[in-house]
Amino acid sequence: MDISLLLQMLLAIFGAIVLYTFIGFVPGTDETSVLMPVTLALVLSGVKPIVVLTFFIAAIITLNLMNAIPTALVGLPGGVMSTPMIEHALFLKEKGLAATSIKKMATGSIIGTVIAIPVSLLLANILAPFSESVKAYASLLFVFGAIFLALIGKNKLFALLSIIPLALLFQGLRYLYWGIGAVPQEKNVTTSFFLGITIGPLIVSLLGLLNKQKRDQLPRHAKKKITIKRVNEEGSLKHPLKTVTKKEAGTSALVSLLSNFLFFLSPVGLTILFGEIAANKEKDPVKKASMAITSMSALSHATYLSGVIIPLIALGIPLSPVAVGPANALFNAPPVFTLDNNIHHLLSRNEFIFSILLAAVIASIVTYFIAMKYAQQMTAFVLKKIPHEAILGLFIGFILLLAYMDAGLINIFGVLLVGIVCGTLNNMGVNYGVQFMILYAAPWIATHLLF
Repeated sequence: MDISLLLQMLLAIFGAIVLYTFIGFVPGTDETSVLMPVTLALVLSGVKPIVVLTFFIAAIITLNLMNAIPTALVGLPGGVMSTPMIEHALFLKEKGLAATSIKKMATGSIIGTVIAIPVSLLLANILAPFSESVKAYASLLFVFGAIFLALIGKNKLFALLSIIPLALLFQGLRYLYWGIGAVPQEKNVTTSFFLGITIGPLIVSLLGLLNKQKRDQLPRHAKKKITIKRVNEEGSLKHPLKTVTKKEAGTSALVSLLSNFLFFLSPVGLTILFGEIAANKEKDPVKKASMAITSMSALSHATYLSGVIIPLIALGIPLSPVAVGPANALFNAPPVFTLDNNIHHLLSRNEFIFSILLAAVIASIVTYFIAMKYAQQMTAFVLKKIPHEAILGLFIGFILLLAYMDAGLINIFGVLLVGIVCGTLNNMGVNYGVQFMILYAAPWIATHLLF
């Protein structure tokens, strides 16, 4: 590896840290919608695969930790993965322990990262010899994945009923594009439909504002005052393990370890499941909340890292909610990456290990320092100076541009259709994971199940 490539990797790491430090503090952003488009842009711009992977690993670590800081300070979830922590973080905030929350979240992120990376690399090596067998049944695995995620979701029956109709929508749009010549027969439009799913709830909310009757029925609230309590910075940069108890550290390490073996399941689901199990072992309310936020922070990192590392190294196809979601551009970003030619095929095992470790070590150290030292100032700056609407508008515009690049003008309306349908289903209890799995299972469902 030459110096030039190493410098590019370092630039990618620090670029990811800077970008997702600020995005992470913006309340209400979705991990998929802010990770996927930027990663896709890097891939399509011709950035070297190892640099893209380095960027993505650093971005995951930065975003997941920074998303948790607004949760601790003002009770606003930065992203989906920080939502399970809200109740416990608010309780600690009311007790005057916001600073403690931040320190425990930062330490939890370090524990989750330290456990997830070696275990994920080990599991990837174990699964690698069976990759061809797994790939042969990949389409069926997507179908079973959609069914499984539907069964562990909120609205189980409706989620199951939505699988075939939604598959028909995706595959029907593809046949329409092929039929009118919008895309060649050998091109399978997937990425822009995927992005349509991610912005679905937002599109539905925005279009709902055009309905005057519904708009008039919306509740009116007084201007909300957000108070950020001053965090005592004395001892804020102490050794990570000194900010948590031995029991919190051990429990966080254990649940992070277990989550790696379930990399094919929903990261949010695993975070809630294992986090609440760990917290319920404590009787004291403060200890319970502290255990919850520490273990959940560890889990958010462990589930995301294992969800991308194991499928990417061992299989080369997206067989986890993380791989199908935020990391999708690493697997499938035509014309640069396809399922038969992506980062899995282009990097050696040593390159994988080096890039992942480099990104993880640097991103963990820098984000730990930022979270411990500047969380309060960063939160205040973002809430005052960076409008939430501006961030969301930027990503919607970016997604519509990518839709046009994927299949022309007609695909902008196709993506809007996907967004409206999927956003409505999402509001009714069919989560992202089910919809992403259906998108990949659609060809098999249309050709084998219905005909």
